[in-house]
Amino acid sequence: MKIKIILCTSFIFVAAILICAIVPSTIQTSTPAPAYEFYGRHFVASYKNCDSEALQRIPFLMKVFEKAVQSSGATILKYDCIEFPGNGVTAYFVLSESHASIHTYPEHNSCFVDLFTCGYSCSHENFDRILESYLKPKDTDKHLYIRS
Repeated sequence: MKIKIILCTSFIFVAAILICAIVPSTIQTSTPAPAYEFYGRHFVASYKNCDSEALQRIPFLMKVFEKAVQSSGATILKYDCIEFPGNGVTAYFVLSESHASIHTYPEHNSCFVDLFTCGYSCSHENFDRILESYLKPKDTDKHLYIRS
């Protein structure tokens, strides 16, 4: 019985060595993923005293928000929007480059937005211009953070 187990184990070991020696030469490897630089830009803004109708027309606001994200040059992967009592909304886009979000406070005619993009290919300027044009805030507080 011990001899059969040893012979069987030896056969499996030899077969494994042969497979490892033969298979790698027949498997095609994919091109390695490109390396990305550890760099990002995080635009955050508070739009205050906005046009109250613009904040409360949620379907249209979401279309404008999507247009603003697309104008940044980012690639949209996923989207979600949660409405709250009183017509407040939190919406976000998951981007290939990172994310964008908006949080509205209709009771204050204000909202917070952010756009975080990794790399150098996206720009926050168009994102900001489109949202500001639609929301018409009387006051803004904007910051761009370089992250690396």
